Amino acid sequence: MKRDLINFQKQIGINFKNQKLLTKSFTHKSFNPIENNEKLEFLGDRVLGLIISQNLLKFFPNDKEGDLDKKLASLVNKKQCATIAKDIKLQDYILIKNSKSNATVENKILSDCLESVIGCIYLDQGLDAAEKFIIKNWHKYLNKGLITERDAKTKLQEHSLKLHKCLPVYKLLDNKGPRHKPLIRVSVKIKNSKNITAIGYSKKEAEQKAAKKLLGILKII
Repeated sequence: MKRDLINFQKQIGINFKNQKLLTKSFTHKSFNPIENNEKLEFLGDRVLGLIISQNLLKFFPNDKEGDLDKKLASLVNKKQCATIAKDIKLQDYILIKNSKSNATVENKILSDCLESVIGCIYLDQGLDAAEKFIIKNWHKYLNKGLITERDAKTKLQEHSLKLHKCLPVYKLLDNKGPRHKPLIRVSVKIKNSKNITAIGYSKKEAEQKAAKKLLGILKII
């Protein structure tokens, strides 16, 4: 095997009991059509979804199901998984047929491999180890979502208080749609600004969007 998985284990701080399973988690179907990482990827995808879902509930306890679903999708999609795979240099270890350069490894292959590694960790080390690995590598992206969610209203409030000694004014303009998934339109303004409107699936989301739009107009974001 041209890739040294001992280095990978040192890198992530896990010593695998089943080394064959670990090798399998890096084996693409083009390299071995029978003994490959497809089933581990299937399992890892479910483990990843569970762990990220649990932590979204901790990070965003007031969010509605629809908002949480959007955040989950953004954190576990192929693009995000490929980004994290590159963060931990999975391309250095993947077994793929006719791959002469790490640069040729497609994002989908990287993403699938990351999920298969998660499945391998779960089978070999248990759910707690899988959660530690996921939180360690997704932490900054979870935090980024949290900061983005909170910062718009906070920044606008700070700006308004500093400049005008008064708070931004938010108004509920409309509430349409079914009760379980309403569409809410709000406006926000500060002294000397126009009313800026935005729509969201919750009042909180709409206010955040409106605040962010106004900050953009004010060239603060």
